[in-house]
Amino acid sequence: MATKKKAKKAAKKPAKKAAKKKVAKKKSKRKPNAAFMKALNPSAALAAVVGSKALPRTEAVKKIWGYIKSKKLQDNKNRRMVNTDANLKAVFGGKGQVSMFEIAKYLGKHLS
Repeated sequence: MATKKKAKKAAKKPAKKAAKKKVAKKKSKRKPNAAFMKALNPSAALAAVVGSKALPRTEAVKKIWGYIKSKKLQDNKNRRMVNTDANLKAVFGGKGQVSMFEIAKYLGKHLS
């Protein structure tokens, strides 16, 4: 029996060496996507709300929300809905009330 145990020990594979650690790359500062920052011209209907000057899509959304908040057009019961006035109706396809998630959809049609 003793010889069988010695034979088994000898048959064992040699231990693997520890793998080398990978050097972590330094994280660079996140760069904004150029497509979002591209200045676009608003249509006449949108210009009544955000101004006629060319501006990026992100700024247009920010200005629309500023307009909505200043005129208190957000629905009191369901805060996700926006009640439109005459200027916003032209932008939102004549709808009387629009969901906040639809704003970007309608906005895209008025920027070029």
